[in-house]
Amino acid sequence: MNIPAELKYTKDHEWVKIEGDTATVGITDFAQGELGDIVYVEVETLDETLDKEEVFGTVEAVKTVSDLFLPLSGEIIEFNEALEDAPESVNSDPYGEGWMIKIKMSDASEVNGLMSAEDYKALIGA
Repeated sequence: MNIPAELKYTKDHEWVKIEGDTATVGITDFAQGELGDIVYVEVETLDETLDKEEVFGTVEAVKTVSDLFLPLSGEIIEFNEALEDAPESVNSDPYGEGWMIKIKMSDASEVNGLMSAEDYKALIGA
């Protein structure tokens, strides 16, 4: 299972990559494995400002639909439109081509509340 050390993680199985005041968000390798074949990613919150842990979208797999929770407060400034035609990239490359959104963070101190790769491994028993 792939859990990159340079990323931050949430209890809801999102990963976060911080670059300046922007955070890129997707779901973890563990999460995509649990969901199975992903057939649709929906994000209707583009250009909206949401609080940490609010639902920013959904991911639909063959067996289930799961909410996606915002790991940090801020404005959703970009959606990975490639997922509209190739949602399966979340399965094949969750930390690369399968990224979901970019956030302009409103409170950078919230990053301190995210989990390290080691903490996330402990959460999922890896």
